[in-house]
Amino acid sequence: MKVALQRVSKANVTVEKKKIADIKNGLLIFLGIVNEDTHDDIQWLVKKIINLRIFNDEQQIMNKSLLDTNGEIIVVSQFTLHASTKKGNRPSYIKAAKPDVAIPLYEAFITNLEKNTNKKVQTGKFGADMKVELLNDGPITIIIDTKDKK
Repeated sequence: MKVALQRVSKANVTVEKKKIADIKNGLLIFLGIVNEDTHDDIQWLVKKIINLRIFNDEQQIMNKSLLDTNGEIIVVSQFTLHASTKKGNRPSYIKAAKPDVAIPLYEAFITNLEKNTNKKVQTGKFGADMKVELLNDGPITIIIDTKDKK
């Protein structure tokens, strides 16, 4: 699993001109899944995300986690995170899991986030053409790959 997470002041997702997710301060998480991903990856990744100290404290130092700030979350599926640009100019998405593998893991990731934050996680719509609008706060953007747990 790979995520690109962004600390946001606000973010929303629109599908077919209808806003389906809308948050203020928190995280916008783009999630990419490959066939080898497991529920162990989900548990590790969720724990990492919710405890990352990337929110400012009273001295404007990144010293607080999502849990400390009671931040909101939007999760958006994004197979393009696993794009390979090694050969040619057209990205290959061969590593990205197909929906029959990806959807159950995507849903388990969201459920695990909700369980560990005790709050509803908003989402995009898996496989849809989404319009994502955000105001990156910082800017803070972090990439985490469960295959590289160093």
